Amino acid sequence: MYGTEPSDIMSAAADDECRIELVPRRNTNGLQPHPNECDYVLVGNTKWKKQQQTFIEALREKGFSVTEIEESDKCFYGIRAPDSMLDTYQYLMNDEIIFERTRIRVTDFVLNKTIDSKKERLTDLLRKNVFETAFPLHQKTQQDHLTEKWARWTALHKFQPIDLVKNYLGEKAALYFLWLGWYTYMLIPAAMVGIVVFLYGLAFFDKSPLIKEVCEANTTIMCPLCDTHCSFWKLSDTCMYAKVTNLFDNEGTVFFAIFMALWATIFLELWKRHRAREACHWKLYNWDKEEEDLVLEIVNNPQVMPEKYQHSYVSSVIVMFLVSVMIVIFIGLSLGLVVFRVFATVMLSESEWKLLKENANTVAVMLGAVVHYLTITIMTKVNREVAIFLCKIERNPFFEDKECSFTVKMFTFQFFTLFSSLFYVAFFLGRINGHPKEYVKIAQQWRLEECHPSGCMTDLFIQMAIIMILKQTLSNIVEFLSPWVKMKVNSIKYRSAKKKTDGEIDNWLRNYYLNNVSYFSLFNEFLEMVIQYSFTTIFVAAFPLAPFLALINNIFEIRLDAIKMTRLERRLVPLKTNNIGIWLQVLEGIGVLAVICNGLVIGITSDFIPRLVYKYRFGPCAYSNATDINCMVGYVENSLSTVNLEHLDPKHLQNNSNFVNLTYCRYRDYRSEEDFTLTAQFWEVFAARFAFVLLFEHVAVVIKFIAAWFVPDIPKQVKNIDLNHKFANLKKRLCMMPHRTTSL
Repeated sequence: MYGTEPSDIMSAAADDECRIELVPRRNTNGLQPHPNECDYVLVGNTKWKKQQQTFIEALREKGFSVTEIEESDKCFYGIRAPDSMLDTYQYLMNDEIIFERTRIRVTDFVLNKTIDSKKERLTDLLRKNVFETAFPLHQKTQQDHLTEKWARWTALHKFQPIDLVKNYLGEKAALYFLWLGWYTYMLIPAAMVGIVVFLYGLAFFDKSPLIKEVCEANTTIMCPLCDTHCSFWKLSDTCMYAKVTNLFDNEGTVFFAIFMALWATIFLELWKRHRAREACHWKLYNWDKEEEDLVLEIVNNPQVMPEKYQHSYVSSVIVMFLVSVMIVIFIGLSLGLVVFRVFATVMLSESEWKLLKENANTVAVMLGAVVHYLTITIMTKVNREVAIFLCKIERNPFFEDKECSFTVKMFTFQFFTLFSSLFYVAFFLGRINGHPKEYVKIAQQWRLEECHPSGCMTDLFIQMAIIMILKQTLSNIVEFLSPWVKMKVNSIKYRSAKKKTDGEIDNWLRNYYLNNVSYFSLFNEFLEMVIQYSFTTIFVAAFPLAPFLALINNIFEIRLDAIKMTRLERRLVPLKTNNIGIWLQVLEGIGVLAVICNGLVIGITSDFIPRLVYKYRFGPCAYSNATDINCMVGYVENSLSTVNLEHLDPKHLQNNSNFVNLTYCRYRDYRSEEDFTLTAQFWEVFAARFAFVLLFEHVAVVIKFIAAWFVPDIPKQVKNIDLNHKFANLKKRLCMMPHRTTSL
């Protein structure tokens, strides 16, 4: 369902490659190819035909065969690479067979490197609309074959035919689906453990003494949560929230956080082995991207001189400065969300609707999460343009270096866009807002927001749940419906255009009216999944159901992407590679960050440590061996501080109509009633939090390193196959050695 097919099916897929993709070796140099034999199609408006012909002539000078057909106001150019060019590539790369995907890749490279007599490249002409678009052609037979086996919703339960995907969409796309399938498969145990942790909390939904204490605290009056229009309230009003919080803030959370740290390591280590086996199966284990680029450069121009690696400290400083500016902007947006939630809380507390007024803080957090999601949507487009601009400053000569640089920058920008607000909620919310006698205020007027009355984990849980659900559901709906609707509209145009043609370029028209793709298409899919992986691991302690939601999403995501790439969009250029590139280092970095963040969430955001300190230092069992009493009885009362009303702002007393003869109220903190200084218990809790974070992270990191050491990156079988291959090549060269007299 999620990984590759069994070996016998994979072997059949390999046979399909030879049967379907082998290109007849006939000389087409200088001849006009049949439309169905073209590797690439260029399309432009006839009003730019003169400029188009300048570029076409440059292609003909390189030996390309061109079929030119005019339809209405469009001019179609079918391009086929000369066999001599493919022969050169085949010889230099020592490839036994030139497949269709190889022809397309070579043609695409040469097209983008060709410069016409006016010193313009294809990218320049596309930007000026001289050419409207350029694309390789879908092959109907192979497209239908892949649709039947893979690219349809009814294939959800089937294994992915990765070899067929590789043969048609190229190794790079195949590795994306291979990784996504492996990630989805590995989410199954993580999702199951997360559900168990959730059910563990559910089992004590009504039995926990902490919940009972909150729900029966009818006489515990809490201080107002804002300066105006917020009244005093009973702690028992948060009974339901306390029950919900206990679902994910319990002892099982600590175990789950350590489990996910181990899971992330094992997932990546097993992926490395899985990738190595597949690369060996594709005979790409020792494939060299740099060598491939040099061969393509020679194929394009035998007189070419290789571009040199360059480094400019000035460019690096400029890029670092601009990246820092962007990060400051992201932090500013995060603070803007804080201000929004403060204003939303004030406005909602003034509402005439009782439900909104009583739950102003919770609703403000939800609205903040929705606004955060909208900010993510807008900033994604801004981040892309900024990342492209920064890559242009660096001027990397090789495409792979440009791609790595762009990936790191784009992921960094997206990460700060997505997680800066979550970091504030997790580690700063409710800790910098002061105390009743001296609250921290925005513009000396509006109090900073506090944690939810049932604990700071509730706020983090709400943020995580809303953003993750919105991002996965809405994004997938838009991701599928947008190209689907465009395809349906374009299919009407296609049928209309088809009636006006003689059928010779029917396949060209069918491809032309599909949705456009670019080099970013596959990158976007990877980025989406790596961001999801970040949500699944970094704050998983606050949301144990994250792996389960990711699993459900990915089951559909695989087929959604398959349908898009095979049926709704033009054909991707089949790029060659033997790994997922810089994304592996990004995933490893996320794994390390996940250990740190989950340790901090449990140690700082959760009430896990304060409960332990109370249980063993201040609770009823601290200095006795009593067995007839729960050791956590009295914890809620102990975690609240007291303030006399005379210390409060007079505005608060105006909202005291519901409570007669009230002289004090309670708030969450460990402070003295007289001078609001931090109590000794606060410092004990602080020391315990600090010790726990250090212990947790060291234990988790040690476990990660042991797991990484225990699971080798490359299977011995793959190493042995590679060793035999090298030995066979050496023996072959030895046999070809001149004047060889010694018998082998």
